[in-house]
Amino acid sequence: MPPSPPAAVPVAPVEPRRDEYTPPPVAEVLAAYAGRKIDGATAARGAAQVRESLNAARAAVAQRRAARRAVRRPLKSA
Repeated sequence: MPPSPPAAVPVAPVEPRRDEYTPPPVAEVLAAYAGRKIDGATAARGAAQVRESLNAARAAVAQRRAARRAVRRPLKSA
């Protein structure tokens, strides 16, 4: 007896693979700010906020590391 042909299975259409999001070119983004004047006071405030945020993050990391070390350190008996 000859083998029966395989049953016709409906195949779902394959969608083309989508590329991940790519940001626009930097020049295109910065073009909107081309004619602006730099406000020194605002720039200084922004830089101060960034510095403060970075320092807070560094302090938090140092605190977490110290806490981990304290947990790993064996207790000293008197």
